[in-house]
Amino acid sequence: MTGSVGLAAAQNNLEKLSGFKKTGTVDFEYVEQGGAYAAGIKKTLERIKLPEGFRIDLYAIVPDARHMAVGPQGIVTFVGTRKTKVWSVTDRNKDRVADEVKDFAPSLQFAVPNGPCFSKDGNLYLAEQNRVLNFPAAEFFYESPDVAAFEVVKQGELIPPEEESYNHTARVCDIGPDGKLYIALGQPFNVPAPEKADLYTKWGLGGIIRLNTDGTGREVYATGIRNSVGMDFDPATGDLWFTDNQVDGMGDDIPPGEINHATAAGQNFGFPWYGGGSVRTNEYKNDEPPADVVFPAVEMIAHAADLGMTFYTGDQFPAEYKGAIFSAQHGSWNRTTPVGARVMVTKIDAEGKASAEPFAEGWIDENGEYLGRPVDVAQLRDGSLLVSDDLAGAIYRISYSKPQ
Repeated sequence: MTGSVGLAAAQNNLEKLSGFKKTGTVDFEYVEQGGAYAAGIKKTLERIKLPEGFRIDLYAIVPDARHMAVGPQGIVTFVGTRKTKVWSVTDRNKDRVADEVKDFAPSLQFAVPNGPCFSKDGNLYLAEQNRVLNFPAAEFFYESPDVAAFEVVKQGELIPPEEESYNHTARVCDIGPDGKLYIALGQPFNVPAPEKADLYTKWGLGGIIRLNTDGTGREVYATGIRNSVGMDFDPATGDLWFTDNQVDGMGDDIPPGEINHATAAGQNFGFPWYGGGSVRTNEYKNDEPPADVVFPAVEMIAHAADLGMTFYTGDQFPAEYKGAIFSAQHGSWNRTTPVGARVMVTKIDAEGKASAEPFAEGWIDENGEYLGRPVDVAQLRDGSLLVSDDLAGAIYRISYSKPQ
């Protein structure tokens, strides 16, 4: 339904929804949750290795599943895509398996609606390729095709329209402890030309911006970031942590992927002078990098494509995981031997030093073939974790029971 809505009609529908008016849309697209396809995914999950006491199960079939936002009331999880759909996923009988997956706000036309995020008071924000929307009380309106919807950043004003690209255009967002909306803006190139520097710095392309939730007060929070597709705030300190995907074409083993730790506004994380970690890019190797570059808190294996991440705040998992970062590695394309396609856990010690290790893996088989590609990690209210997979078109649930 969403893909068939014309641009003019979709804009008219947005104006109607902003005025709490009906659009006349009546149809949802529903996704079947059983059958042979689900059985095939469950078979794949039998090969996933986890620490003792953990298990992984199929939670929902969700086509092109990317980043997730779990509703504060625990009613519904919204799932973005890199296409034109946003999905609502509901576990109505609370058996920890979704009963219903349908498209959200079918009267609107979305463009790369990858990044949903919730405020604690129930506002759903959606970071698209070049627009940001707000859906107040989305957990309660989503049952109807008509939902309250408002523009936070109008179409064409998140980035310069001439910089729109098919590459590095999947946005993510989060609400900070300051109540502001943070959005990561990947720049479109492997390594941008120097003449792009001023424009990108001004707009925060290749960085992270923040703004008030009504769209005012926009500022560039961090620069020197190639393409971040995952962020979360440390619940203990309020600091922002984020993943970053590093430069391709430098060989199998360099440069490393990154998990970064921002401690204040205005920090520079080194790109494009550094391709990842302390590895200099060929394009900028003769240029003097900024003196105050912040290097990654954790270096990850090269080209694993570290994407979505979340701090674990639940009580279901053992105490050693409290405050740890769970992150998804989407898997490499720019490497002769595939790596990634797994969930990592990064633990931070009392001195603030972070170290990462695999937590759930097995989505690359003995032939080097991808059986799934994890994208994002989110936490349910019961303390279990959801993991999205845009290759399989699914969401998994990882839970824990103390071994007997």
